[in-house]
Amino acid sequence: MALVELGRSQDYRDRADAGHGLAGFAEMEEAQGPLLELVLDPGDTFVTQVTAVAVLRRRDRIGLTIVASALAVANANHGDWIHTAIRDVFGIYFEERDSAMQLCEEILEDSDDRVALGARRLHEALTAIDPVLRPA
Repeated sequence: MALVELGRSQDYRDRADAGHGLAGFAEMEEAQGPLLELVLDPGDTFVTQVTAVAVLRRRDRIGLTIVASALAVANANHGDWIHTAIRDVFGIYFEERDSAMQLCEEILEDSDDRVALGARRLHEALTAIDPVLRPA
């Protein structure tokens, strides 16, 4: 897959583009490993934020699981940028935040220990968000 190759580029902008593009293919098993690597990009946290936002904007179990996996092992710097992405994606609509919280609870029930740890951290981050738009 060309996006996986782009994700190995020396240029952080290429890697960020790859993360953004690969997010659309996150349901494909061969995209999940590279997406996790890009969320935890050792060269530039811009790649971390762009990829995390793109994956979270899927607003599905796959995207949340990738981010949870990253949160389980992220250092403090990467963790900060992942939390920024979480706020950016789920800070507007109350329903979207609540739906993500429910998916995290489901992920907790049937995941391995690493993903479960990350799902707990993700759920905590979502709980701390007070979305701008609430239901009428």
